[in-house]
Amino acid sequence: MKRLLAAAFAAASLAFAAPALAQTPPNVLIVGQIAEPKSLDPAVDTAVNDFRILVNMYDGLVRYKDGTLEVEPALATSWEISEDGKTYTFKLREDVTFHDGSPFNADAVKFNFERMLNEDHPFYDTGPFPLSFFFSSIDTVEAVDDMTVKFTLSEPYAPFLSNLAYPTGLIVSPSAVEEYGADFGRNPSGTGAFKFEEWAPNSRVVVTKNADYWDGAPPLEAVVFRPVTDANTRVAEMMSGGLDVMVEVPRIRCRSFRTMIAIRFTNRRVRTSGF
Repeated sequence: MKRLLAAAFAAASLAFAAPALAQTPPNVLIVGQIAEPKSLDPAVDTAVNDFRILVNMYDGLVRYKDGTLEVEPALATSWEISEDGKTYTFKLREDVTFHDGSPFNADAVKFNFERMLNEDHPFYDTGPFPLSFFFSSIDTVEAVDDMTVKFTLSEPYAPFLSNLAYPTGLIVSPSAVEEYGADFGRNPSGTGAFKFEEWAPNSRVVVTKNADYWDGAPPLEAVVFRPVTDANTRVAEMMSGGLDVMVEVPRIRCRSFRTMIAIRFTNRRVRTSGF
């Protein structure tokens, strides 16, 4: 793994200096982001640019089904809603651990939400938590037993489940927060498909495969997120092979990508027909 990551880092560096020389190692994805992340703490972040990294490292109690806004189980396997709409009781997924080896359980869930919402919480000062208002309807969080957690709301709030699926609701390791305090955002630990490996400022954030992921190990060995702030530079690196994925493609350059895809498809078809 370390040899593979070293090759990925070298490729990323070559792509910046001379895109034509870049060779992405197999099973490593290089993503061109628009900026350096501000933090890797989901309770602190507000930017979509950061969320793209976070959703690979963390899980929430629930998540959106692919391509929809429909909620499905994640770290919670099921839930019940009281008739008055004010109590949500979640059964949690068993045998899940955070990347730092600490257990995922109801106390961990309670810690996450009280950290954002309770000014008296010992780690409230690791914020600020600008999107905590998503959960302002929460009155209390109770660990009923090790794998059951109950949220009591101050009043019925229909978007509550959907808000839990938003990146602000991703669950972090309490042990890691306790260890790193305000620096947790640079030393993240979640339960997601990828583990934090490295953050080289203004160069890359690297996450590597979590082989023990509860939802099945991902096919990629690693993902490298590179901040490439200039849109034209991102386009140039994408077209030369220095990036596998880029975000926020300038509309004026979409035609260039369509042409590039058409040429590659035509060349592939010509080569194939020669056999």
